[in-house]
Amino acid sequence: MESIIASAIAVLGTLLGSGITLAFQQRTIDRSHHLARRETLRQERLDAYSAYAGALVNYRRCLIHLWFCGQEQPPPEDPDAVRIRAYDLRSAAQEALFRVQMLTDDAGLGRAAADLLDGVTMLQKAETRAALDQLRVRTRDDIGRLVSSAKQHL
Repeated sequence: MESIIASAIAVLGTLLGSGITLAFQQRTIDRSHHLARRETLRQERLDAYSAYAGALVNYRRCLIHLWFCGQEQPPPEDPDAVRIRAYDLRSAAQEALFRVQMLTDDAGLGRAAADLLDGVTMLQKAETRAALDQLRVRTRDDIGRLVSSAKQHL
């Protein structure tokens, strides 16, 4: 009888040990999956934020070039070709903006990103060189602030 009780205790101990091991393994797996999801999201956000900033910089540069084509000593390039390139770059910036807005949890960051695209678009509407210079500085600084703000969400 004592050997049956000892065997039953041994079996229960083995089952208990297996159950505890399974619980710890499941917890470790869940934690590993959670960390992998967080890292994937961080990488996607990093890619989206940097792609958006790059798209804004390219769009901004093209609009400044377009302004010079129409207002001051035009460079040797067709303004219509520059305008078409600006439309394409705006589309690319909008696509990048949508990706930023889908990946960010902060509504303020998404709103600031959209406002920045509108601010960059205003470059083409500057009436004087002084107004253009002021908008250039403001949009450059705004892009820098957006990047700094986005870093907080990685």
